[in-house]
Amino acid sequence: MPTSPLRRVGAGLGVAVVTALAIVVATPPSGVAASSAAHSAAARDAAAWLAGEYADGVLPGPFGGADWGLTIDGMLALAATGVDPSTRQAATAQIAANVRSYNSYDDWGIEGFTDGGATAKLLYAASAAGADPTDFGGWDLRAETLALVSGAHTGHQHGRITSRTTDESGQDPSNTFDQSFAVLGLARSGGAPQETVDFLVRQQCAAGGFRLYPDAAGAPSPSCDAESNATLDVDSTAMAVQALLAAGADDAAGRGADWLVAQQRADGSFGGSGPTSGANSNSTGLAGQALAAAGRDTEATRAAQALAALQLTGANGGAATADAGAIAYDTGALTEAVDEGIAGNLRDQWRRATAQALLGLAQVPLGRIGLDPPPTGGPTPSTSASPTPTGSPAPSASPTPTDAPTASPTPSASPSDTPTAGPTPSDTPSTPVATPTVSTSPVAGGPGRLPTTGVAIGGYVLTALLLVGGGAVLLVLGRRRAT
Repeated sequence: MPTSPLRRVGAGLGVAVVTALAIVVATPPSGVAASSAAHSAAARDAAAWLAGEYADGVLPGPFGGADWGLTIDGMLALAATGVDPSTRQAATAQIAANVRSYNSYDDWGIEGFTDGGATAKLLYAASAAGADPTDFGGWDLRAETLALVSGAHTGHQHGRITSRTTDESGQDPSNTFDQSFAVLGLARSGGAPQETVDFLVRQQCAAGGFRLYPDAAGAPSPSCDAESNATLDVDSTAMAVQALLAAGADDAAGRGADWLVAQQRADGSFGGSGPTSGANSNSTGLAGQALAAAGRDTEATRAAQALAALQLTGANGGAATADAGAIAYDTGALTEAVDEGIAGNLRDQWRRATAQALLGLAQVPLGRIGLDPPPTGGPTPSTSASPTPTGSPAPSASPTPTDAPTASPTPSASPSDTPTAGPTPSDTPSTPVATPTVSTSPVAGGPGRLPTTGVAIGGYVLTALLLVGGGAVLLVLGRRRAT
């Protein structure tokens, strides 16, 4: 029996609809690339080792006692992987109870100093931990951070996170790491003011990379390109890329990610600048995390592979098998540990390396830690929901001050195992860019929003609509013909 024109058109329409739906369903949703199952497992192993290094919610520094900057880094690593919630909660409580031990020199009798970078990092840490950043250990860290942002009267320094200094404390130590934490923390707690993002963008040179220090020859310089022979830094660029993504400044972030891609070595690793210019796991971890956030999936995977090659396991650990999960700073440190174990005076280096390196394995961007579920190796589409602040964690007893405050975040671990004592406000790591327009309030997608990356689904949706629309036209024509 011959098939009527109407039946043929109806069948064609059905095929078109099914095909269109199949295209849409088969297309993975865009979002931050998921870490592979193997690299996610490696990140959790590293976090489990790091959790074992905590004592009463605190990670020790090179001389013993609490190192608050490192304790925060470890807490973020545990949050990114979902490992050991009890240790993470204990660390959050200790950090909240010791805000001034981290962002001031009060414990050393130097009063009146407030470190801007440390304050901004505390703001970000409180947000990432799901605590209330406006009441963290009794401190309104958002207000504290905003109060340390340079005003319009400072000219090209407008928007810079600065420290409240005294004659005794010395000059302001703030750098691009600090500015990135300020943008991240403010973006996660109600929105980053335009001027803070603008200042961060001015630290980007025409090549795409960012300099570590906003000052040249001992004085502030207007921009990266205004400084002759500015040193571009992988670690600072990785931080800036993630901060700009969280604030919605996608164009500048994209240029930074492109610069990072150009710095990646043949084995997938990265080096910093200055004393950290050799390939190392800190720089590789931060760069890999930033590349994943920016949708540079291939390069992010190569960075993760380089990091996995520096990790101690039960199979390759040798004399350091008991420390399986830890990640070495570089190949030399790995070889030494396999042959001799991890010496007591080197454990500090391993803690710092592992805390930042595992971020490149987990590949949860700084803008999404605490918002997205920890990686399991499968697709992890971003969520726009922000966790409800749980309030300030219960304070606990303050540990005895260490020999050296660590007020500012460490851009990357130095291979040296003999750090110097004394107050160190800031550690040293390793054509003009158009200023993007960003909102001064939380952007669409919620706090910590990241740009859409991965496979774009818009074209496929359009194709599906065209197929369905075309089928509908054929159906109408078929009905007229049948009539």
